[in-house]
Amino acid sequence: MQALEILDYARQLHEVRGERAVLEAAQRATQCEAKGDSEAAANWRRIQSALTTIQSPHAS
Repeated sequence: MQALEILDYARQLHEVRGERAVLEAAQRATQCEAKGDSEAAANWRRIQSALTTIQSPHAS
């Protein structure tokens, strides 16, 4: 996935799942790793990272 796709997916997931989105992304990454799908796991880790950024409080 491209960076813009990752960010777009993360935003959509956050809209639907709210605070639980980070946990869901982490669980999906773990599931993909268990299945041996390292590419999908890497994408989920990138989504998880984007979600962490989205959910972090912004400094003013």
